[in-house]
Amino acid sequence: MTESRELPEPGRVADAPPGNWVDRFAPARARPYLRLSRADRPIGTWLLLLPCLWGVALAAAADAPRLEDLWIIAACTLGAALMRGAGCTWNDITDRDIDGAVARTRSRPIPSGQVSVRAALVWMLVQTAIAGALLLSFNGAAVALGIASLALVAIYPFAKRFTWWPQVFLGLAFNWGALLAWVAHSGSLSAAPVALYGSGIAWTLFYDTIYAHQDKEDDALIGVRSTARLFGARTGRWLGVFLMATVTLMTAAVLVALLPTAAPLKLALALAAPWGLGWCLLWQMQRLDMDRPEVCLRLFRANREAGAIAALFLAAAALA
Repeated sequence: MTESRELPEPGRVADAPPGNWVDRFAPARARPYLRLSRADRPIGTWLLLLPCLWGVALAAAADAPRLEDLWIIAACTLGAALMRGAGCTWNDITDRDIDGAVARTRSRPIPSGQVSVRAALVWMLVQTAIAGALLLSFNGAAVALGIASLALVAIYPFAKRFTWWPQVFLGLAFNWGALLAWVAHSGSLSAAPVALYGSGIAWTLFYDTIYAHQDKEDDALIGVRSTARLFGARTGRWLGVFLMATVTLMTAAVLVALLPTAAPLKLALALAAPWGLGWCLLWQMQRLDMDRPEVCLRLFRANREAGAIAALFLAAAALA
């Protein structure tokens, strides 16, 4: 079983980065709720936001950048933080017994007794309501998509109880923003954002399989399923499959969105997005040690930069 990490202060979550802003600056009474929302670990917000940025940037590259895209980006940024917080709160409510049995998660606010289940439910609803107000600023099709995503958020925490592929459900939920942001810009769906969504799902399977290797021993003891446990020693081969799917589907999204009318420079910049992301994932594969949780966590966090590279190239294509 994974050993517990020493906590520098009572109440701090074991896998939070040292010196994070919640531990250093947040009021003491707010800290348990901010930790419940993973505000002390912003990597999840980035991973939820980046597909949104891909979607709006590719839509702008296919059409033309608009001033309203700045609001789409701002609203998606705030919405990602809020919905990631609401989703994590819901996850911790449903997983409170499991989290209490896992060394890395038993220090979270609910299993450690810092926040009651009732207070957590209220906090989840507050975050969801504010995110809903932001969603209502988008067009009707985007609003409908945003509401539909709630079903995926609700189901995800239970997936590890009935499937060896809970990472698929995480991918479906975490990459929904690629569809939503595209529709917020264009008003309708097409093949390009669907392919982009598929690319994001494959990317999530890649990084969350790495992440799940941190808990595989505890998960085996308590019967929690994951792709890390399913793949075992074959993880490297599966990560290669997910890498190729990520690159192939994002490349297809770019080609469908931009051909045949895009200028060569625009097309070249957009095609650099999947290949830049792919090289970052290859770098992670070369450094992976599945039996060292600290390495898995560091590589998982590196996906912020990997996804941001793709977003920057797509944004450059939109402005070219």
